[in-house]
Amino acid sequence: MHVYLLRHGIAEEERLDISDSERALTPDGRRKLRQVLKTVAEAGVKPTLILSSPFKRAVQTAQIAKDLLGYESQVLQTKTLTPGSHPEQVWEEIRVHRNELGVLLVGHNPLFDNLAVYLLGAPHLSVDFKKGAIMRIDVEGFGAHPRGVLCWYLTAKLSASRE
Repeated sequence: MHVYLLRHGIAEEERLDISDSERALTPDGRRKLRQVLKTVAEAGVKPTLILSSPFKRAVQTAQIAKDLLGYESQVLQTKTLTPGSHPEQVWEEIRVHRNELGVLLVGHNPLFDNLAVYLLGAPHLSVDFKKGAIMRIDVEGFGAHPRGVLCWYLTAKLSASRE
């Protein structure tokens, strides 16, 4: 299975009058996210399932991914992709969908920094997962602990440099 981790794009700053879960993407966040997703679409990325955090900025990110990657099914929201979740919970969610060829997960940090390390089975590794970045990790088995292979990682800055 191809597991794609897509961190939400740049969002509004934290404010006292709005909950964290209601923060939306900024126009710049949408623009940079589209750059990244157009690049991966050109490379042939076609998820068979998209799972998203229910937070507004993640749902907006998932919708942009759905549109640009030609995904025709419904985006499924799951609390396992919220910022405070644990990688083990996400792995269990992935295992539920083990028959999918490619699962795109849309979520947040600190979860994604830790999830990438967990999926790679490399606890001493450190990952700096940027906003609007996408990573592909391939997993073959679905045992209790994943042993994925990092295939690629694309940030908005790298995507913009190819224009």
